[in-house]
Amino acid sequence: MEVMRQNMQPGMSEQRLWSYLHAENIARGGEWIETRLMASGPRCNPWFQECSSRIIEAGDFVAFDTDLIGSYGICVDISRTWLCGGGKPTAEQQEIYDMAYAQIQHNMEMLRPGLTFKEMTFDSLIYDPNEYRHYSCIYHGVGLCDEYPCIYYPDSWEEIGYEGVLEPGNVICVESYLGKRAGGPGVKLEEQVLITETGYELLSSYPIKEILTN
Repeated sequence: MEVMRQNMQPGMSEQRLWSYLHAENIARGGEWIETRLMASGPRCNPWFQECSSRIIEAGDFVAFDTDLIGSYGICVDISRTWLCGGGKPTAEQQEIYDMAYAQIQHNMEMLRPGLTFKEMTFDSLIYDPNEYRHYSCIYHGVGLCDEYPCIYYPDSWEEIGYEGVLEPGNVICVESYLGKRAGGPGVKLEEQVLITETGYELLSSYPIKEILTN
């Protein structure tokens, strides 16, 4: 990811930037990447657009989801959003990023053995879905790839929610996507954690608190 960020610059295509993640994963003994989820500028909102030939411009957000099987067959599923061009984010970009970061931190701090899937569903920080677009789930498990459990939003509990509890040894991804339904910037963040006997251990150490630029 750091090699990708160092090579990010205005005037390159999304596909060219994404290719650095593939190359560096393979060079380190990684195996494959499940998706091409990376977008820039206006393509960050709504989410779930794969990288394209769009040219990244100065001042664009660049958001991505690794979704890769890396060294030693370990699934690395984390997301970051960066600012291209080395300038400062706009007030709107900073606001939406800070909200997404606050969501990730709040929902991660909840995690502990014995926490029920229903608690994860209803006690998480969730923004008004009428105003903000969100990701397809709040949390999901990860093993050889994305796996059980999948913790959906409260409005889906009656239809597709299910009971269960976190146990030591579970690996959980904490998801956040945030973009206003009216338009504007979109931010994708995701952390990967291990549930321990007393709480959790953060497995993804790449910087996330501040908006990184290049």
